[in-house]
This record gives sequence, structure tokens and C-alpha cells, in this order.
Amino acid sequence: MKVTCLQENLARGLQIAGRAVSTRGSLPILGNVLLRTESGRLKLTATNLEVGINCWVPAKVDDEGAITVPAKLFTDFVNSLPAGPTELSLNVRTKTVHLKRDPYEANFKGMDAEEFPIIPVAPDKPTTRVSKSILRRMIGEVAFVATTDDSRPVLTGVLTTLESDKITMAAADPYRLSVRNAKLMDRVEGKLEVIIPARSLQEVQRVLDDSEDPVDIFVTPNGSQVIFHTPEVDLVSRVIEGQFPNYRQVIPQGKPATRLVAQREELLQATRLASLFARDSANMLRFQVNPADHPPLVISANAAEVGDQTAKVEATVEGQNTTIAFNSRFIYDALGSLTASEVALELGGPLAPGVIKIVGDPDYLHVVMPLRIPA
Repeated sequence: MKVTCLQENLARGLQIAGRAVSTRGSLPILGNVLLRTESGRLKLTATNLEVGINCWVPAKVDDEGAITVPAKLFTDFVNSLPAGPTELSLNVRTKTVHLKRDPYEANFKGMDAEEFPIIPVAPDKPTTRVSKSILRRMIGEVAFVATTDDSRPVLTGVLTTLESDKITMAAADPYRLSVRNAKLMDRVEGKLEVIIPARSLQEVQRVLDDSEDPVDIFVTPNGSQVIFHTPEVDLVSRVIEGQFPNYRQVIPQGKPATRLVAQREELLQATRLASLFARDSANMLRFQVNPADHPPLVISANAAEVGDQTAKVEATVEGQNTTIAFNSRFIYDALGSLTASEVALELGGPLAPGVIKIVGDPDYLHVVMPLRIPA
């Protein structure tokens, strides 16, 4: 193998592929990155057996070849080099990669490429496609809800449903639910449902830009893996086996007893300030709604040992008076994941789930369970 590429392109490729490098050390080769020449480019591959990433870097290829090198050392060294042409050459006999970027040179001891797990490449015909900006937004509004508790594996994932021209993502933990629908670029025959690890989707979000260019989505025939493909990057994720709960059962139906509409930023700021006190009182925030008052919404937190805080928020309210309490982090996370200017909060009573919606956007909702207010 002998290739030349720009340091800045190599560094960016290693940054992307490096997100999949294993840090647990169960298999030494999973701490390496695979370098392979392919179709006139340098292909970088890493995996932790849950996520695999292929990233292609523009290069001048003089000799074909493949080798794996220690990911952290190689990446740190490349990141420290000045920009400009960087030469990589492989001594097959000693399994050593020689890197040269004048006036610097280094040798990296590698391991055989054949020992590296096979990471599939996206086929020519995808299952469907969706724009990068839409996919990034969906992941940002949904994936954070998934639990990190491995005792219920299905809840560490995001239920992703592809049907006709629509994609739906839903994530839940025992206290909240987030659902987002969006349009696909290509229609899907039949209906496909897969549970994708939230961590995998968050890596997808990180490697995508905010353009309208398409992302190809491919679900393997046996439904065990899903691949997200762009011309520069493939991200391959395992699929979680199991039955996702019927989340539709927890979405309140019918007209809410109280509905308020407020500016998202004002609501977020009030929640942020009150949460500083709420963290000393089981994270409890009280929402007091009275249409006759001005402003009609009061958000407060009371921590007996440290103090209390109150914020009055302008809002448009329909319905009856109510007082309800929520976990401050859950409300803050939900509002912080959105970009919309106006949101609606629908309430069914002190012990009924609250529903956050985006005004003018029927394709999103977030359900959060209330806290019982002490007598």
C-alpha cells in the first residue's frame, strides 16, 4: 500500500471513523482503525461490534493494500501534523505503516487486515432515502429519551418505522415518550419496523451535515442490521431484537382540560432557572396555570434547605385552572431538543401525562409523566 492524501482530509476521516473505535479492550484489534485502498480512495473503518463506520478519504493511490493500526495513537499523531500532503506506505513483511509529512516521519506497528471484522457496505439500491437535515432533526428530537438502563434493551433503542412515504421514530423510558414523523424521499413497499440503538443514531446525527442531500437507508434482508449511507460515510448498526411497547397507549386522547401556548425560549429559560432550585427537591417543578391571571403561567421550585424561585411566563391559555408538577430535567430536555419558536403544553389534570407539541406541526409530540405533589 502506498497512498498520498491531505492531512486535513485524513484527520477528518479519522475523526468520523474513530467514533466507532472500541474502548473496552475485549478484542485488541477493535482498538485499531482499518486502512484500505478502494476505488482510488483511502477507506477508513472502525467498529465496536455495535456500530461500524466506513469513511472514504480522497487520495492518490500508487499501490493497493490494507492494514490496521492503533486508532488513538494514529489519530492523535495525524491531528498534530501540519496541513498538506501526507504519504502512507506499508511494509507488508513487518506490518508497519510509514507515515511521512515533511519534516515529520513515524512508523506504526499494525495488525493484519484479515483479522478485522467485516463491515458491510451499502448496496446499490437502498430501502429508502431521507434528507440529511430531516434525519438529523428527528434524531435530535427523539433519541435522547431512550433509556441507558440495559435491563430493558428495547428501551435503549428507537423504534423506527418505514411505511409508504413516511418514517416514524419513537423512543420511550418509564417516564416520557417522544415521537416524530417525517416524509421519505422514496416510498417503501409494505411496512418495516426496526429498533435501532439510540447511541447508533446519535453517531449518525454527528456525521451528517444539515443539508437537503439524501441519506440512503438500507435494512438488511434478515432485519439484523441497518446501514446509513452517504457518498463519504457508511454507518452500520446492529438492530435490537425484541418487542417495543405499544407507545400509542400512553398518548392522551381527546381534548385536553388545559392547553397553553408559549414561546419556547421563554419557557426553556424559566425551566432552566427553576431547575437550579429543583435539583435540591427531587427535581420537582410546579406549573400553576390560571387563565384569569396575567401572566397566566407560573413555574416554581422550592427547596426547603436552600430557597425557592418563581418565574411568570406569558402564554395563551384555553381551559381550566390547574397545578401540575414535572421532573425539571425531563421538561428541560424536551424543550431544549426543539428549534420551533412556539410550543403548546396540553394538560389533563394534576396526575395526567402532559403533552408538549410544536404549534403548527402535527408530526411531533412529547409525553411526560407528572410528579405527585406532596400534600
